[in-house]
Amino acid sequence: MEMNDADDEEFGFSRNYFLAKELGGSAVKSHSKLSDINIVDEQELRAAVSNIEPKHEKEIKDLISSYKRLYPRWAFDLRCGLGLLMYGFGSKKTLLEDFASTSLTEYSAFVINGYLPTINIKQVLTSLAEVLWDQLKIKRRTPSKSLSKDQQPFSSRSVEDLLAFLDGSEDRTSEFLVCVIIHNIDGPGLRDSEIQQYLARVASCPNIRIVASIDHVNAPLLWDKKMVHTQFNWCWYHVPTFAPYKIEGTFFPLILAHGNTTQTAKNAVIVLQSLTPNAQGVFKILAEYQLSHSEEEGMPIDNLFATCRERFLVGSRPMLNSHLTEFKDHELVKTRRHSDGQDCLYIPLTSEALEKLLVEMTQ
Repeated sequence: MEMNDADDEEFGFSRNYFLAKELGGSAVKSHSKLSDINIVDEQELRAAVSNIEPKHEKEIKDLISSYKRLYPRWAFDLRCGLGLLMYGFGSKKTLLEDFASTSLTEYSAFVINGYLPTINIKQVLTSLAEVLWDQLKIKRRTPSKSLSKDQQPFSSRSVEDLLAFLDGSEDRTSEFLVCVIIHNIDGPGLRDSEIQQYLARVASCPNIRIVASIDHVNAPLLWDKKMVHTQFNWCWYHVPTFAPYKIEGTFFPLILAHGNTTQTAKNAVIVLQSLTPNAQGVFKILAEYQLSHSEEEGMPIDNLFATCRERFLVGSRPMLNSHLTEFKDHELVKTRRHSDGQDCLYIPLTSEALEKLLVEMTQ
């Protein structure tokens, strides 16, 4: 009897399944289309998202405080030759930058924003080589006039030459380190296998340490066994912050929103708020120059460097180039050739948007 009951039950399930499929096929289908959805303006949608009240603030604050107590351990891991890989739900941009600014003050920090859709890896390696070379001059107290010509400029070198410089041309007994902070090493601009190989080689350089974050569930598939254990030498840390991806999401179109390729002052303010005060000062100088010289094609790089040095915003040309690289990565600043042949910098915003941007920066 029990077997017959089981057979009847199984038959009932099967009959109901095919009956549901038959009724579903004869049902009236919806004629609604995705194009019929009322799509709102992207800026309006982003403003609505930013006005969502945060929840569990106390619990999240306690969680971040527990991570800050790990800063000495993380710094020790870096001194031991390990790389730090942070994973977990939520943006880790603020956490990594706070760690670098409070616990890595004795080292030089170099930031790569992997969440940007397009990244020029050669430009990144060039800037990193300039930062490393600048630190070597300080540590060795070598007069700039005594430097051989084959060590400059880095911009004319190939990617392989830059990697060779970072890896083998320096004193491995040097105690200084350059810590490379990579926000979203699994970002769309860095997912290429060749770029990951370059980053792995950078991580294995004697005077460089990597601190990176990942957010994609399949991020570990980017690396093979050699890259994980020999080159990156990852030390994994689970650090969910539950923070919104405010900066990272700026560069991706929102669902159900009109696309807008023109960069607005509001988006620029969001990006600038994530940068250092000195970087904001450099951008402000460029913006003020552009407003007062609207008839010109841009501000010459030499003039910008001289002004920034007078205001103690930068101490060297590589430091200025580092800020400019970040501006260009965020598409805040672009370069064009002046009529006299020199390269000039300009901000791709209208004068009205630029004035509004300066007002919002001072608030």
